[in-house]
Amino acid sequence: MTDRIAQAAGSGRCVWLHGGDGGPQLAWLEPDDVSLTYDARRREVTRHVAARREVVGDDIFDVLAAEIAAGAPDDRWYGYFGYAARSDLPARPDDILPDAVWMRPSHVESLELPETSGQQVVGATHEPAPQWYRDAFESVQEHLHAGNSYEVNLTYRATTRSDLTPLEAFTRLWRVNPAPYAAYLHHDMPGARAFVAGSSPERYARIDARGTARTLEAKPIKGTTPRGATAAEDTAAAELLRTDQRFRSENLMIVDLLRHDLSQVCEVGTVEVPTLMAVESYASVHQLVSTVRGALRADVSSIDALRALFPAGSMTGAPKLRTMQIIDEVEATPRGAYAGALGWISGDGRADLGVIIRTLLTDGSGTYTLGTGGGVTVQSTAEDEYTESRWKAERLLRALEA
Repeated sequence: MTDRIAQAAGSGRCVWLHGGDGGPQLAWLEPDDVSLTYDARRREVTRHVAARREVVGDDIFDVLAAEIAAGAPDDRWYGYFGYAARSDLPARPDDILPDAVWMRPSHVESLELPETSGQQVVGATHEPAPQWYRDAFESVQEHLHAGNSYEVNLTYRATTRSDLTPLEAFTRLWRVNPAPYAAYLHHDMPGARAFVAGSSPERYARIDARGTARTLEAKPIKGTTPRGATAAEDTAAAELLRTDQRFRSENLMIVDLLRHDLSQVCEVGTVEVPTLMAVESYASVHQLVSTVRGALRADVSSIDALRALFPAGSMTGAPKLRTMQIIDEVEATPRGAYAGALGWISGDGRADLGVIIRTLLTDGSGTYTLGTGGGVTVQSTAEDEYTESRWKAERLLRALEA
């Protein structure tokens, strides 16, 4: 099945998505099909058709909305918004990949990958946090105690070399860590190369459309524990996640943030939380997941709704703007595509995107980057948070091993 993805990748531009309506799907472009890339440093959106490149705007959301409006209702765009995709928010541009890539393919087919249950990996033992992490953690704590934020998602970038091709890296990642929003994106265009191999479990946003009614849903994850080595330890780990006050308070703060974000674009009185703090289990982790849902207002386009939620509250903290300012101050490197959103947007108003976590990123040079981290509150310790960040990254690094 991955041979089929490799054939599609031969076109230079393709994407395989696990989640979404219609099941897993593979999409690829002909030379005359359109793709868009965004460079946040230059504030340029570039339109790619065959060998032609043309700067067509300075806001990826606006340009994408115009392209969708000019197309047919059954057109579907596939791609990602990187963390710096919104120019009105404090986020450093990426220095490796485009800050957004979106593609309109001529070809879409259903493609299931071989079933895999993954390989259970228990969490790492506690290890001392390095000084650079301690310094960032202490800066975050100062802001938390000063009341500038309630929770800060503190992350960092890890870099490694591998002889694996991006598709080989994705294939290995799928085998060891399958996930609901697993994805492979391949955009091999000069000056705008981007290869994304992801195994994300988190829904950023889904928009369902029935007639003129549209429902917006987000499923933030906040609270993660490693699986146990035995059945008893695994049950205990899930119960700890469900009952621990620190995990519950982290999740509740992000749910409140999402309720606020949805209320900006949804009908008054329709925002609800049908599921609060459910434990969901994956090959390597248990996670605490909530669902926030609302009815989109008629005057709000689907692109406007996705912009209003961006970036995911689970990847910033609360309040969003002030916390993003803190993140920009304390994190040493850009986040790039990490902490953004990847999926599809349809001309009929529907959309389904996952949060870009548990993801390998490369420009095809053999250097891979990944982001990892977690939510920090006044109850957090540097050792616990750093240990959590390491076992989140472990499975990604394992996929790159010979």
